Amino acid sequence: MAVTGDETAATGDMPTYQIRAPTTALPQGVVMATSPGSLHSPQQLAEEATRKRELRLMKNREAAKECRRGKKEYVKCLESRVAVLEVQNKKLIEELETLEDICSPKTD
Repeated sequence: MAVTGDETAATGDMPTYQIRAPTTALPQGVVMATSPGSLHSPQQLAEEATRKRELRLMKNREAAKECRRGKKEYVKCLESRVAVLEVQNKKLIEELETLEDICSPKTD
């Protein structure tokens, strides 16, 4: 069943809800399976478990690989930012020294 909300209730504060029947239904002839133990032999269950484990391990490897790639990209971006900031800092230090030379009283 689906629940929908109207703009506001008669009081003006609280939304009202109306319960509707679902618009879609399961197709005719769909049969729900019983427990997996009744459909498979112990060997098939073991093979299924092995297959699921291998699939999980493969997905985990891919996720780890993507994580490492993202980390490398992040570190590369940080290193680039550090280089830019070091250049900017060096220029500012030089500018400060130039201004100090100009503004400081010269005593010969």
